[in-house]
Amino acid sequence: MTNQIAERIALIRQQLPATVRLIAVTKQVSVEAMRVAYQAGIRDFGESRIQEAASKQQQLQDLPDITWHLIGSLQSNKAKRAIELFQWIHSLDSLKLAQRLDRLAQELCCRPQVCLQVKILSDPNKSGWTIPDLLASLPELNRCHNLQIEGLMAIPPLDLNDAEILNFFEQTRDLADKIRQQHWSNLQMHQLSMGMSDDYQLAVQAGATMVRLGRIIFGDRVYQGAVTSDQ
Repeated sequence: MTNQIAERIALIRQQLPATVRLIAVTKQVSVEAMRVAYQAGIRDFGESRIQEAASKQQQLQDLPDITWHLIGSLQSNKAKRAIELFQWIHSLDSLKLAQRLDRLAQELCCRPQVCLQVKILSDPNKSGWTIPDLLASLPELNRCHNLQIEGLMAIPPLDLNDAEILNFFEQTRDLADKIRQQHWSNLQMHQLSMGMSDDYQLAVQAGATMVRLGRIIFGDRVYQGAVTSDQ
């Protein structure tokens, strides 16, 4: 398994432009496997759950140059802990949560980097802003001066073909471009967090700057007796 992880990472690196940041998604991945990924050059790790991330960070304190990314849904009551644990929050999905994070960041004297999660297409299984809601929220988001709002995050619905997925990613890119052209002082929109194990090459084609890969690096993971292939 050790050799497989390193070989998979090397192969993915060959396929990614140097400008694309590879985030290894490590939900339900052992600390030992994470150390192997680290030795293979990974410095960005993505977690979905606060408690699991806290435990792993405790065990990996000897690797101080890791950047931690929260990629899972964030509940408001866990917002403070998220800021304490993660340098990046990709799943900022509402104005209310943004304003809470902004207040907490001011209290904690930090400026976390965040992406705004958007729903380009209707999807009952995903959270995030619709395009009209996000555009209407921009003035208030621009006032969140304790957040570094870097770009957008998007996850396509499950039932799309390759052409539809590519179009989905291109619409996300175009939305970021539209926001950037409005010249908001606090909305940078230089990052596009999109693309997982099954579709990251399409995401890169559309302009992704960060891809979130789990299964393609670590293999399928087992959740309470069931095999999953998310991310």
